[in-house]
Amino acid sequence: MGVDLSLIWAVIIIFGIMMYVVMDGFDLGIGILFPFIRDESDRDVAMNTVAPVWDGNETWLVLGGAGLFAAFPLAYSVVLSALYLPIIFMLMGLIFRGVAFEFRFKASKARQHVWDKAFIGGSLVATFFQGVALGAFIHGFPVADRAYAGGALDWLTPFSVFCGLALIVAYALLGCTWLIMKTVGDLQKRMHDLGPPLVWAVLLVTGIVSLWTPLTHPAIAERWFSMPNLILFMPVPILVLLCAFGLLRAIARYAHYTPFLFTLALIFLGYSGLGISLWPNIIPPDVSIWEAASPPESQGFTLVGALLIIPLILMYTAWSYYVFRGKVSADDGYH
Repeated sequence: MGVDLSLIWAVIIIFGIMMYVVMDGFDLGIGILFPFIRDESDRDVAMNTVAPVWDGNETWLVLGGAGLFAAFPLAYSVVLSALYLPIIFMLMGLIFRGVAFEFRFKASKARQHVWDKAFIGGSLVATFFQGVALGAFIHGFPVADRAYAGGALDWLTPFSVFCGLALIVAYALLGCTWLIMKTVGDLQKRMHDLGPPLVWAVLLVTGIVSLWTPLTHPAIAERWFSMPNLILFMPVPILVLLCAFGLLRAIARYAHYTPFLFTLALIFLGYSGLGISLWPNIIPPDVSIWEAASPPESQGFTLVGALLIIPLILMYTAWSYYVFRGKVSADDGYH
């Protein structure tokens, strides 16, 4: 029995996207929360918590896109053709967010508000269109003769728009618990106050998406609610509720680190639910990873490079987070 290169590449891409969602999610979440942080010194602290690491987080997005191009060229061509506009809007948002990171600290006090707005707007736009792309991906793409057969605006549906709003709420919670973990004083207290409403909002949008998806996609409904799958997958919603309860308790007792860990668990469970719904289709609703795969020779050749570069990315990421592992304050930065 040979090695299933398509399966290995699927795991690599899934891992890369998950790392991006987690790591870029909390700094996009900080931008989303900026309107709730009124004090300028607190805004400085919030940005300083991610300033040393935010650009490295983008590496995982590049890895996911490059892996998709190398290992599943059919999926790359179809998905990018179908989602051309939301991806362009997402990248524009990321550009504004990145420029705001660099320019805000160099701007005069009179001009700083311009970059605050760029940071907020870029974070909101990037997050919203990531969610829209996700919703369109779940809905699926028509494929004919190994090419995208839909229209330029097929991605724009009520479901995809709601997914965009839902992701804004999820990233806001991720950013909130990150700031609880990384800050002290009034800013941390403000995030503790914002935490519970965000947890309930995340539960609400998660529930709506979880019901909307099977109601509009019979194949997904059959996968979740047929026996014995109903029993096998039941731990996912139960764990979501348990993590949400643990998160609310951790925030209520003013914990520093456990709220962020519980939020990571919620994000992972949501990601797992998405995987259960769609696996093994890389072009929903019915093109599998094996049907979209490049030749084994191409997958094997590129896998050698991936297995060399991924450990380096992990080591660099772990080292950067270790170096900047402390709390951040307005007085002396990291400590």
